[in-house]
Amino acid sequence: MITLHHMQRRLLQLAVFGTVVAGLACTEETVVFRDRELFNPPPDQANGFLGYFDPDLKLTTCGNCHVGVQTRWVNTAHASALADLISSGSGQDFCVGCHSVSDLGNSIDPPGGFNVMADSVTYGDVQCESCHGPGFQHVSVDPGASQPIAGADLGANIDQNCAECHSGDHHPFAEDWAASGHAAVVGFAAGRESCEGCHRGQAALARFDPDATYLEQNSATHMPTTCSVCHDPHGSNNTAQLRRPIETSDPTQHLCAQCHDRRTAPDPNSSHGLEPHSPETALILGDAGWFPPNAIINQGDIIGTHGTESNAQLCATCHVTSFAVTDAVTGDFQFNATGHLFAAIPCIDANGGPLRPQPDDCELTTTARTFRGCTAAGCHGTEAVARGLLLLASGNNQTLADDLLAQLTVVDPNLEDAGGEIDATNPTFTVAEGAIFNYHLALHGGSPLGSSTHNPFLVEALLIASQQAVEDTYGVAPSTPIDYDARLQALTRRFNR
Repeated sequence: MITLHHMQRRLLQLAVFGTVVAGLACTEETVVFRDRELFNPPPDQANGFLGYFDPDLKLTTCGNCHVGVQTRWVNTAHASALADLISSGSGQDFCVGCHSVSDLGNSIDPPGGFNVMADSVTYGDVQCESCHGPGFQHVSVDPGASQPIAGADLGANIDQNCAECHSGDHHPFAEDWAASGHAAVVGFAAGRESCEGCHRGQAALARFDPDATYLEQNSATHMPTTCSVCHDPHGSNNTAQLRRPIETSDPTQHLCAQCHDRRTAPDPNSSHGLEPHSPETALILGDAGWFPPNAIINQGDIIGTHGTESNAQLCATCHVTSFAVTDAVTGDFQFNATGHLFAAIPCIDANGGPLRPQPDDCELTTTARTFRGCTAAGCHGTEAVARGLLLLASGNNQTLADDLLAQLTVVDPNLEDAGGEIDATNPTFTVAEGAIFNYHLALHGGSPLGSSTHNPFLVEALLIASQQAVEDTYGVAPSTPIDYDARLQALTRRFNR
């Protein structure tokens, strides 16, 4: 049996040998072509896993032909998975199946690869076949029809493809993802051409990588936003092999903004145009909302604190926070929270671990929720401070929103029902309709918490400007008097970039 100790010695030998080879390579300047076999006999002949063609150079057998993919893959964490396991000092023999070419991660049911032939030289690291399946048939018998194709869906029980290894107490990405909104498929939206780009995994992946090929690509079954939609298994120049960067405030480039930047302003041509759809990115950057024509605020004037250069990763800083969860009594390790619930202040259990799924009614306290995402990057000193600021901002905006709704109820007792000043079916856009949009923006998601986190000061300014516009247009004042210009000027001076 090959243990991690034996593999550690072998990797050291390979490293020395690779150094010698590198030193001799420059002496072969006259060699311009060398004929060679495209594959080596597979150690696991029953399943046909090929593994490395040249482990010293980390050249996979697939890489002999798929040179571009090989070049990208060799710079990923998958290409050093076995060495990283060994160097961690905490690896155990049962871990190697996920750090090598095996039956895990592909459609092979019986054990295969390293789990049958413990060959750490040939099968070390997460190579092409870890996801695509055995390649022997493809390279030796029928290259055209038998190309191994990887799956992108995680399956109904989240135990397929990426999830076979990216799961468990130490890295429960699959379990966290399955309890998140990304795992849900909104049927009517996934089936609409105008919506599928964000609500159907296949369409979203086609936007990011039109050349991607995978098992579920042409399936009529809607795939959720799985791992491969956001992460490129073959490698990328972005953090965590993401298909788009997250260290940018450019909404045309930021990964999350590809979907979380929809209907950020009123749309008179839509029956749903008086409510925002997914305005988070524009809200952070100060662009979301209806800006009354005579107001002294403009798009981009009030940047959210979370949208400044000090928050380099924007959404990911708060929404993808990872940490270890330990038993509150014994201190024993429980599991690693991966942040793939994508909840900024998730509800937690007695040990401080995020709940799966997230309840809708947990209290806004530091014992019922964790505010680690607010402190992890050094933005707020303590979780209690972060909570206090959120309570202050959301309470203030809730009061302003309530006052604005009271004004609008006087202007149009029907509110958003057909007829009156607020009527989405009427193409004539009114001040009351702009104001109701800002009201919904302030309470997007059912409470002021979300908008007051993303940009509390812009929300406050939009609500105040809307109150002023409604009073000027319809003569209906808010119940709480306010010096509109003074407050708006103060907000603009403080946050204008």
